[in-house]
Amino acid sequence: MIKHFDHVTIVVRNVEKAKQFFGLLGFKEDKSVVIAGPQFSNYMGVDGIEAEHITLVLPNVSPRTEVQLLNYRSPDPLPDPAIRNLTKLGFNHVCFAVDDLEAEVAKLQAHGVQLRNEVMDFHDRKLVFLSGPEGITVELAEWNQSRRKR
Repeated sequence: MIKHFDHVTIVVRNVEKAKQFFGLLGFKEDKSVVIAGPQFSNYMGVDGIEAEHITLVLPNVSPRTEVQLLNYRSPDPLPDPAIRNLTKLGFNHVCFAVDDLEAEVAKLQAHGVQLRNEVMDFHDRKLVFLSGPEGITVELAEWNQSRRKR
């Protein structure tokens, strides 16, 4: 039985820019290692893998929530020309719950983060999509106070 969400991994070209984006959301760098060799090639199914693997974590959050960044040195990462198109098959977006959506949006916009849409109310939440690193879509959700504890 699944206990909780653990992490999402994002392949990035610009590690510093990705760390800055997730840092605005409260993530802090926890570990940074280089993964390479047959063990990782076999596990990941990527021949000749060599990549910087950075673990970002939300401090003082339980259960532990991570965003892992992969910066491939080898092989070259494949671009996804449809990454921003939310009708494509496969991964769509990742969403993080926040206490005050308006405050988060103001802070993010002050640092140049682009919103993909206007804030909307849906299923007892305020929601907004952000343009994240490498064109991924990140969503923020503020639960209605009366539903938050369920």
